[in-house]
Amino acid sequence: MDSIFRTATELATALRAGEVSSVELTDQAIARIEQADGQVNAVCVPDFDRARSAARTADRARADGVDLPLLGIPVTVKESYDVAGLPTTWGLTEHRDHRPAEDAVQVARLKAAGAVLLGKTNVPVGLQDIQTFNPLYGTTGNPWDPTRTSGGSSGGSAAALACGFGALSIGSDLAGSLRTPAHFCGVYAHKPTIGLAATRGMVPPGEPALPGEHDLAVVGPMARSARDLTLLLDVMAGPDPLTTGVAYQLRLPPARHRELRGFRVLVLDDHPVIPTGAAVRAGVERVAGALAEGGARVDRSSPLLPDLAEAGMLYLLFLFSGSPARFPVETPAQVRERAAALDPADQGLAAVLLRGMVLSHADWLAANARRELLRQTWRRLFAQYDAVVCPVTPTPAFPHDHAPDPRGRLLDIDGAAYPYFHQLVWAGLATLAGLPATAVPAGRSPEGLPVGVQIIGPMFEDRTPLRLAELLEQRIGGFQAPPSG
Repeated sequence: MDSIFRTATELATALRAGEVSSVELTDQAIARIEQADGQVNAVCVPDFDRARSAARTADRARADGVDLPLLGIPVTVKESYDVAGLPTTWGLTEHRDHRPAEDAVQVARLKAAGAVLLGKTNVPVGLQDIQTFNPLYGTTGNPWDPTRTSGGSSGGSAAALACGFGALSIGSDLAGSLRTPAHFCGVYAHKPTIGLAATRGMVPPGEPALPGEHDLAVVGPMARSARDLTLLLDVMAGPDPLTTGVAYQLRLPPARHRELRGFRVLVLDDHPVIPTGAAVRAGVERVAGALAEGGARVDRSSPLLPDLAEAGMLYLLFLFSGSPARFPVETPAQVRERAAALDPADQGLAAVLLRGMVLSHADWLAANARRELLRQTWRRLFAQYDAVVCPVTPTPAFPHDHAPDPRGRLLDIDGAAYPYFHQLVWAGLATLAGLPATAVPAGRSPEGLPVGVQIIGPMFEDRTPLRLAELLEQRIGGFQAPPSG
């Protein structure tokens, strides 16, 4: 494979052996971006001068005997992370001149680990879409087919990795924003356990960069190999030093098993809220077959599984109780009026979304109690299973759809149309409960598009789905460069 597609682990080995310098790797990555990003539009804020300076610093440090986890490795970060001196806009035109003076905690951790920051990757407006486009930086296309989306909201990072623009990237995940772009672009991503990685500095422009946990959202790593996810997660993991008074890393428990034959895996491909398309179903089957052939115990159903319909409804209720508050599609008065007109017996997803947008504190507390019961169900399930394998979304990457109100968009699943936001229920399965989930490539659709699955693991046992991802990579293969690569 071309050197621009080497993994971070491979690059670290080459750098330590003196086979290549960070300056050489950085120049190669910059040349690649300048040559290939015109059609894809993944890197929206280049920072090449400082990258070259950081690469020279990394080479000098290595010559002096310094060894850090990411020393000299070129990386990108999602535009939504604060990087001192660079714009952080979240795709919002009114913030085009917003330039934070301080790095986000995760950007600071990347730099402390020796990484070379090439620039920032594109996002949807307000990070509020399953696609990546905004009026400031334009549309990010899928490297496998630029007429299709790269996913969102970390779509720029996934596309950058698939194109060879750096070896690693960091993104965030509230509604599958790490996992969906990875699935669409054929790369790897890991949504950590809620609270595992500090989020300060990944904040809408104009709001203070304060420590604290979000209800659903996490930050996490993206890469071209499963092992690289672990490498980067080890850099990212740990609480915010502003809340602990000291910088330290959490010591996660080891993976439950080292080989496939020890794993107990529940495999799912049906959801009561939305059907799974044939291409994604085939990807799930490919993974299930590899697990069974490797000696893992594979079950296709379990009475221990939480109610998927209830989980989907509850997730969307929480999701829409928060997101529209920051980025409303209509005025609060309009939303309240429409919600008041709902039939109390209407428990459809459209009604759930609307109720979420006007959720009272008392109703939120009641919903949170239901969520805790679901978390207890997951704990019981993970006493019997080590991981759950299921889709990330029902389809591969779909054609760009920039209809102004996403609530009116439709998703085509094998020729039938479904509401756009219903596809989020698979990603929400792990998000609602705060569980770790690793997105892994699982083959190609008949049209040649990447297809991925997610591996959900027990809370704070992130190394278990990550290890299973490594073992699957050995059996079915992993990242492949797009034909244009």
